[in-house]
Amino acid sequence: MEGEKLECLIPSSEKRYFPESLDSSDGDEEGILACEDLELNPFDGLPYSSRYYKLLKEREDLPIWKEKYSFMENLLQNQIVIVSGDAKCGKSSQVPQWCAEYCLSIHYQHGGVICTQVHKQTAIQLALRVADEMDVNIGHEVGYVIPFENCCTSETILRYCTDDMLQREMMSNPFLGSYGVIILDDIHERSIATDVLIGLLKDVLLARPELKLVINSSPLLSSKLSSYYGNVPLIEVKNKPPVEVVYLSGAQKDAFESILRLIFEIHHSGEKGDVVVFLACEQDIEKAYEIVCQEGSNLNPDLGELVVVPLYPKEKCALLKPNEEAETRCGVCQRRVVLTMSSGESLICSNTVRFVIDVGVERRKVYNPRIRADSLVTQPISQSQAEIRRQLLSPASSGKLFCLYSEEFASKDMKPLQPAEMQEANLTSMVLFMKRVDIAGLGHCDFMNQPAPESLMQALEDLDYLAALDNDGNLSEFGIIMSEFPLDPQLSKCILASCEFDCVDEMLTIAAMVTAPDCFSHVPCGAEEAALTRWKTFLHPDGDHFTLINIYKAYQDITLHATSEHCVESWCHSHFLHVSALRMADVVRAELLEIIKRIELPYAEPAFGSQENILNIKKALLSGYFMQIARDVDGSGNYLMLTHKQVAQLHPLSGYSLTKKMPEWVLFHKFSISENNCIRITSATSPELFMQLAPQYYFSNLPPSESKDILQQVMGHLSPIPATAKEQDLCEKCPEATAEQRCVLQ
Repeated sequence: MEGEKLECLIPSSEKRYFPESLDSSDGDEEGILACEDLELNPFDGLPYSSRYYKLLKEREDLPIWKEKYSFMENLLQNQIVIVSGDAKCGKSSQVPQWCAEYCLSIHYQHGGVICTQVHKQTAIQLALRVADEMDVNIGHEVGYVIPFENCCTSETILRYCTDDMLQREMMSNPFLGSYGVIILDDIHERSIATDVLIGLLKDVLLARPELKLVINSSPLLSSKLSSYYGNVPLIEVKNKPPVEVVYLSGAQKDAFESILRLIFEIHHSGEKGDVVVFLACEQDIEKAYEIVCQEGSNLNPDLGELVVVPLYPKEKCALLKPNEEAETRCGVCQRRVVLTMSSGESLICSNTVRFVIDVGVERRKVYNPRIRADSLVTQPISQSQAEIRRQLLSPASSGKLFCLYSEEFASKDMKPLQPAEMQEANLTSMVLFMKRVDIAGLGHCDFMNQPAPESLMQALEDLDYLAALDNDGNLSEFGIIMSEFPLDPQLSKCILASCEFDCVDEMLTIAAMVTAPDCFSHVPCGAEEAALTRWKTFLHPDGDHFTLINIYKAYQDITLHATSEHCVESWCHSHFLHVSALRMADVVRAELLEIIKRIELPYAEPAFGSQENILNIKKALLSGYFMQIARDVDGSGNYLMLTHKQVAQLHPLSGYSLTKKMPEWVLFHKFSISENNCIRITSATSPELFMQLAPQYYFSNLPPSESKDILQQVMGHLSPIPATAKEQDLCEKCPEATAEQRCVLQ
C-alpha cells in the first residue's frame, strides 16, 4: 500500500527519467519528443519545456538523487526526517522540490512548503534555481521572502525564506498553519533564529500532527540532532570526492605572505580552476584584495586574467556562481580568486572551484552582557567548518585544499562543532520575540544549547529599561508595538519616541541607514583625499546620525532628478558611496513607514534643519540609546563608557574625527572591544538631556564614576519627565488585549 502511495508522489516525467528506467539504446527520439509535448507540469498545468528535461538529467547526477525514493517513503511515514549530506550533494535544491511533490499529492490540504536559509543571498539564488528546475515562474509557484523583500503570492507553493522571517511570521501565525512541510536548512551555522525555530517547532509539531519537519544537516551535526529529536529517520547522502589536503604548519605566522605565494603559484602553474581563500575577517579581505589586485596587474597576460572577488557574508552581494566566462575570446583562461570568511561557504554555488586556501582561524563577535558590548575574538574555526570548506572543491575533478595550519592543530585546537550564536550574542531581540509569542520565562522552549543565564538576565533588564515589560515581566502594550518593527529593540524604541517628539520622518531615515549595510565604500589606495573631500560635503555639526540624513536626502534628490539609473550609480561612485546600500535603505525605510501607517502611529511632516527638530531627534535617539553614552574624560577624544570602564576613540570616519571637534558627551550606535576600540555613528548629547530621558532606576544602577557624579549634580537642577509620560499616547493606539491576544499581530 505504501508503495502505491509513493508511486503517486513521483511525477510521471521523473519516472521515465529515473536512472534505472533508462534504456541503453537511443530509442525513438521523435516518439519521446511527441510524448514530451503532451506532458503537463502538475504545478502550473502547462506543457514542460525542453529545458526542464535538460535540467532533470543534471539533477539526476546529483549525489542526493539516488535517495529520493527513501526520502519520500520516510516523509510519508514520519513527522520528522533528517537529511545528512555534504555541501555539494544537492539537498538544498532537491529536498524542497520533493516536499512540494508530497504537498501536491495530498492537494495542499495542510499547506505548502517553506525552506529556511541563514543568508538572504542564498534564499534568492535557490528560489531562482528551483523555479527554473520545476519549470515554473519565480514569484508565483516558487518564491522567496527575505527582510524587506517579499517575492511571493498567496498561490506560492514553495517558499525560500531567511530563518528570521519565518520566526517573525510566528508572531501572527504561531502554529504556521499555512505550511504542510517546513524545511530547516543551513543548520550548521547555528544562527539564533534557526535555534529558536528548532526549539519552538517541537511544540508546533505536537499541536499539528499533520505537519512535517525536514532538517538538512551537515554530517557532523546529524548525531546531535538525532539525539535532540529522539528516534527519527536519518537519510545519509554519501559524497566524498577525492581531495588532496596539504598542511602548511608554519604558514599561520605569516598568513598573508603564504596566501599570496600560493595564489600566484597556482596561477603560474597553468592548472584550471577558481581559488577560494578563507580569511579571518573583513579587514583581511580588504587588505588581501588590494594586494592581489595590485600584484595581479603586473602578471604576464599570457597566463590569463586574474579576477579578484571579495565576498562578504553580511552584505547583500551576489553569490559566486558558475564561471560562464572562463574562456576569453583569445582562448586564454580566466581565473577567479574569491576572498571570503566564515559564513561565506554558503554563498559559493560554483562548481569550478579547484583550490581552497584556509587560514584556519576566524574573528568572531562575542557579546559580553556585563558591559553590553561585543568583543572581537580571534579563534580557531571548528572541524565542521573545515570540513565544509573541503566540500567546496568541485566533485568533477580532484581539488587541492591548502591548510595554513598543522594536522595537530586541526585535531587538538579545533572544536568539533561551530559555537551556537545564541551562546555568544546579544539576546535582547530574541527575548522580545519570545515574550511576543508568550513563552513565559523561556521555560517552554527546548533549546539545543541553552543560552547563558547572565545573557538572558541582561536582555530582560534592557527590555525593562526600554519600558517593553510590565510589572509582571510580561510584554507591555508599548513592548507589543516595539515588536512590530523588524529592528533592534533600542531602535524600535527610538521610532516610537519620535512619534511624541514630532520627528518620525527623520528617525525613519536614521533607522533605515543604520539597518542597511554601510553606505561608505572601500576607498582604493591613493584616493583617500578625494573621498574625504566628497564625504565632508555631507557632514552635519550635530553628529553622524544627522550626516546619514544628509546622505540619504542627497541620494533621494539625485534619484528624483536623474534621467537614468546609470546617473545615480555614477553619482554614488563619484562620492565613494555604495549604491546598493542606499537602495536597501530606501526599501527599509518604505517598510518602516508602512508599519507606522498600519498601526496608526502619529506622523509629523518633516522639518529637518530647524533647531527644534534637531533637539527632538536627539531626544528620540536618547530614548532608545541611553545605555550607550560616553564622555570625553581628558578633552583629547578618549571616551569613557558610562556603564563600564572601557575607553574608546571615535571612528576615523566620524564627522567629529574629520573636523577635529570632539564633543564632551556622545551617544553612539556601535562599540566593539578590539585592538583599537572604536565607537561608531556618534552624535553629541548633553547631561541635561540624559537625565530628562533616561529611566531613574537605570541611572541609579550605574556604577560609581566621575561621569555619574556630574549627572547627579545636573539632576538637582532638573525636573525629570515621568517614566510613563512618553508611553501614554502610544499605548492608547494599541487596543486592550488579553494575555492570550498579545501573541497576535495588532
